[in-house]
Amino acid sequence: MAEQKKQAEELKNKGNEFFKLKKYEESVEYYTKALEIYEDAVYYCNRALAHTHLENYGAALDDAAKALTIDPNNTKAYYRRGMAHIGLSKLEDALKDFNEALKLAPSDKLIKERVTQCKKELKHQKFMEAIGTSHAHISEEINYKVINVEDSYDGVRLGDTITLEFVEDMVNRFKAQQKIHIKYALEILVMATNLLKTEKSLFRVHVPEDKHITVCGDTHGQFYDLLRIFELNGKPSRSNPYLFNGDFVDRGSFSCEVIFTLLAYKLYDPECMYLTRGNHESRHLNQIYGFEAETVKKYNSEVYELFQEVFNYLPLACVINEKVLVLHGGIGFKDSGVTLQDIENIDRMKDIPEDGLMCDILWSDPQKLNGLGVNKRGVSRVFGPDVTKKFLDDNGLELLIRSHEVKMAGYEVEANGRLITIFSAPNYCDSVGNKGAFIRFNGSDMKPQFTQFTHAPHPPLGPMHYVSSLYGQLM
Repeated sequence: MAEQKKQAEELKNKGNEFFKLKKYEESVEYYTKALEIYEDAVYYCNRALAHTHLENYGAALDDAAKALTIDPNNTKAYYRRGMAHIGLSKLEDALKDFNEALKLAPSDKLIKERVTQCKKELKHQKFMEAIGTSHAHISEEINYKVINVEDSYDGVRLGDTITLEFVEDMVNRFKAQQKIHIKYALEILVMATNLLKTEKSLFRVHVPEDKHITVCGDTHGQFYDLLRIFELNGKPSRSNPYLFNGDFVDRGSFSCEVIFTLLAYKLYDPECMYLTRGNHESRHLNQIYGFEAETVKKYNSEVYELFQEVFNYLPLACVINEKVLVLHGGIGFKDSGVTLQDIENIDRMKDIPEDGLMCDILWSDPQKLNGLGVNKRGVSRVFGPDVTKKFLDDNGLELLIRSHEVKMAGYEVEANGRLITIFSAPNYCDSVGNKGAFIRFNGSDMKPQFTQFTHAPHPPLGPMHYVSSLYGQLM
């Protein structure tokens, strides 16, 4: 037993070394090896922390619970579980765990701080939810036309329709770290709501044989990398259309710039820009990962509430040329036999639920093993290559394109070539070192052509700049 403990300690220490280097997947691997030799509450707590940094909040909850089974008075285990609950936006559960930790360590300043922060965030969350409920259709209440644009405003004026001149001027303003006028921010969002509500939850795009379309993955507020895509692949136009597959906001500190740019292009010409919803187009995640605070700081709470309405109207999936299905997360549905018609019939006009088809589309992930499994994220499920094959075959499709996960090459091909993950935020959060990528499909053959790219320089405003101190502990 002593020899096993010694071996396990050595493995744990290697895991700690990788953790210090922010190589969290490697640290999880070594903590797991240590646990295979010797079960210890400390090892479970360490692995829970690494899982939290990987956003595997479900796995972190499980590890913290196992630590408490071994040692019911383990303060760190309660703390780790509390932080995992924070990641899942379950603030009441988090507060319970922090209070349990405080009972065991009543003089611990860090735990006291978390209790205070958690109470504050819980109060804020309930307040914002109340506002959201009372302003579920705020686009019908806003009268932006009465707002005056000062003579000193030096940008292109916006009339009743979006022009290319306005879009390009707006993008240039954003590049120079300037904002658009609050009237125009409201107008874009009201117009976007009215346009998006006419679309189905699953829409179809036809690409003629002599044309093409480009599919991009997560951009996460990395505005200057969005511009790099346009530099490499051309600006959006009817002859050069794009489909951006969700997660436009959060983490990156230029989320407003990203989403306003995409919406403005769509309003200029709906056939040059197609948008599908990601799991981060969600009130709860926007509170955690910075978009709420960024929007209120740059504009105001009305703009933020309008964004939430826009997000609720974003479609969930797109089929291109009846061959390729594009959606953000995956097809980890609890029940087999889901059809494209089922997806089209989803009532999407709401925040993302914790389960059901809509949740699975936005949250599930692929796995190498066949079948369905537990998702380490703590939401939805993982699905195997057999699930992908059956779903595509049953629905007469050839390929599934999804995003939702960082890939070091910017993309990854799985499930015998029938599933592609595309991720378009290079050097994610200024730290991961991954490439970004996008996919071009020619209408003649609909075969994926990949382009990889590296990150663009950006102003000295780092990622997570707008994240609160409580949620910042997750990063």
